[in-house]
Amino acid sequence: MNNEIDWKKYLIVFLITIGLFLTASYLSNYFGNKKIDQLKLIQDKISIDILSSETQFSLLSELSCKNISDSIYSPELGELGNKLEWSQNNLGSTEEVSYLKKYYSLLQIKDYLLAKKISERCGVKSAFVLYFYTTADNCSECEKQGLVLTSLHEKYPELRVYSFDYSIDVSAVKALISIYKIKDTELPAVVLDDELLTGYHDIDELDLKVKKSFKLQETKPDLKPKSAR
Repeated sequence: MNNEIDWKKYLIVFLITIGLFLTASYLSNYFGNKKIDQLKLIQDKISIDILSSETQFSLLSELSCKNISDSIYSPELGELGNKLEWSQNNLGSTEEVSYLKKYYSLLQIKDYLLAKKISERCGVKSAFVLYFYTTADNCSECEKQGLVLTSLHEKYPELRVYSFDYSIDVSAVKALISIYKIKDTELPAVVLDDELLTGYHDIDELDLKVKKSFKLQETKPDLKPKSAR
């Protein structure tokens, strides 16, 4: 009698275990497929933004200064960054997300070079910040520095902030790191108009430097000779 009860008890436990295993497998596959679908959707959206940004680069490089205003830059690059951040936070460090991050880094450099060229050639008011960060495990103040720069960008729309992961395997980013001689032990690192600032800098200090940058550009003398009348 006792043996029969034990047999039934073990059978019930076995069936419950099998049921839990199958349920867990189903949920894992379901959310895994959903995650893949989300990634494909975000990839499609990012691909459109990338194409839009590249088209804009080509267009702006061909425009004359009279057709360029302070607000000519479209928000695609910023929106692309937001989508990439969402992908990293919600989809994890997949191979696809890593690829998009590399592509985004290259687009930022391309935007930086174009914006700087237009600013110098056409007198468009801009200030440029290159921000280098790494993971929270290796840089306790990187996230805080990023928030400071975000606040400054909101205060000064002309301030163009380009953020780069120090450890990303992109030769162009490594070239920037080499040019400004940035060490991984000095992160976070901020380059503001070719001045390297290492370690954390609060918003008041950076605000003063940004204002100085604007002033220098606004009062830059016109060295072109005036035509005789």
